Amino acid sequence: MAPLFELRWGNEEEECGVMAIIFELAINFGDKVDAAGAAARTAREIMPTTLQAGRHSITLQPPVVIELGPYTGLSIMPIGVGYGAVGDHGIPRIKLTAAELTELAHQMYRLLANLDGYITAKVGWEPEMLLDPTELKSDWSDELHQGTVDGLVIADALYDELGLNDKYSVFRPGYRWIPYSGESPSALTAD
Repeated sequence: MAPLFELRWGNEEEECGVMAIIFELAINFGDKVDAAGAAARTAREIMPTTLQAGRHSITLQPPVVIELGPYTGLSIMPIGVGYGAVGDHGIPRIKLTAAELTELAHQMYRLLANLDGYITAKVGWEPEMLLDPTELKSDWSDELHQGTVDGLVIADALYDELGLNDKYSVFRPGYRWIPYSGESPSALTAD
């Protein structure tokens, strides 16, 4: 079976690997499958058909309940923004600048502010790696205590368990975060 997408690093003649890179809102519900389903239904009801990112109208894929290792998650992806997402097959990629991705992410965080029952959530490129509470405790403890993991939304119970400091602000009742600072120009942006 041919890959859905080939991401090439280096020059055109040199293929270094094939992979998907996803920009999304990823949410971890722990073992609460019902809460993930309820959030997916709520998101479908309140989600706009499209979001604006600069001059681009970006359509969101319907929320999908996913497995995040041992956890139940919810994924909401903008169509055509990532590289090689399964739902993007055959759709031209929309190349967004860092500022446009930031605008898109802020709208996705506003959507997240209407959802409840989750443990952790984040918008960005491949955010799932920051959603596992066990990995946050073991691998990201220093960064969490320094307040350098911007955009990560943490339920108050986990915030208390991790013993985090006052660098975190209220995202919405029951949740804290280091406010999202936005995307920077990179190989994944149009600038």
